[in-house]
Amino acid sequence: MFRHDPPAPDWFTVDDSVLRVALVFPLQGSAGIFGPTCELCARLAAEEVNRAGGVLGKELRLLPVDGGAPPREIADRVAALVDLGVVQGVTGWHISSVRQALAPRIAHRVPYVYTALYEGGEHTAGVFLTSETPRDQLRPAMRLLARERGVRRWFVIGNDYVWPRRTARAAHSYARECGGSIGGEVYLPLGTHDFEPVLRRIERSDADAVLMLLVGSDAVRFNRAFAAAGLDGRCLRLSTLMDENMLLASGPAATADLYSTAGFFASLANQDTLDFHGRYAARYGVEAPALGSLGESCYEGVLLLAALIGRAGTLEVSAIGAAADTVSYEGPRGLLRLRGGHVRQRIYLARADGLDFDVVAELDLHSSRP
Repeated sequence: MFRHDPPAPDWFTVDDSVLRVALVFPLQGSAGIFGPTCELCARLAAEEVNRAGGVLGKELRLLPVDGGAPPREIADRVAALVDLGVVQGVTGWHISSVRQALAPRIAHRVPYVYTALYEGGEHTAGVFLTSETPRDQLRPAMRLLARERGVRRWFVIGNDYVWPRRTARAAHSYARECGGSIGGEVYLPLGTHDFEPVLRRIERSDADAVLMLLVGSDAVRFNRAFAAAGLDGRCLRLSTLMDENMLLASGPAATADLYSTAGFFASLANQDTLDFHGRYAARYGVEAPALGSLGESCYEGVLLLAALIGRAGTLEVSAIGAAADTVSYEGPRGLLRLRGGHVRQRIYLARADGLDFDVVAELDLHSSRP
């Protein structure tokens, strides 16, 4: 299921009956923990699009590309696929440093739907975004925790690249708005295993909350180390990147007082989410990787790409962009629309309950906007 051999020779032949899309998602590294569910959700969406007639009358096929490789290497590979005419669109979950390397190379030539939560500020023509930004995700979550839990003093731990650093920069102003502050911040390379020095700094600080801006297995290892050090009895944790697979890997002993904020949780008890669970389980079985926000984002990425092309009636990027704000699509989060290249969405705050998330609030996005 998850082995990826080199593309078959027919990938490099012209077939006007097929629309090929590069699915860029992590197969290695810190984010590799949720790669399998990203792939399965995207493939489920592609199958559903094809059963409904495809895109512009063409079958939609996905070509997996390892989004866990170095950013320049990924950009080179995807750009080569576009140059050769092998793919006519790009989507998937990958970190912001990959998007920054990739967008200038391909977004003006093929539509590019980016599904990862990110730091905000992406306005490259031809790039369309399905997921959360700090203003609508982190800001109202920090406000709610300040009001309901009395959080005033934050400590930030993140991986050392653009998304954590820019999100933390925004978090400083959000903390001040709540009458609080960020008293310390640390950035570590992707793939970090030793968190002992950071834990000592948190222990010496007066923080009552930790903002986690860690990716995948790095966050899992930090959760375990944090709990083993006994800090979970003193500081709550808030993550803007914590899905169900990461929660399961952390284990129930490492998730006390851990909060996550996202536009989708598998535990949401609404009809759209329940229907998604049913289709996913029917297609892949009960042993499939757990559904979560990151995999669900790849499902939406395929749906949005199909909707954008279908609405424009062409693969021409400028025409797709001109029609984008009239596009809508329906998925596990209900009916969603675009504005300014970004999907407008509901966002929730959930608290870990053992190996599951208990959604405690729908966040007030109006209070997060100027």
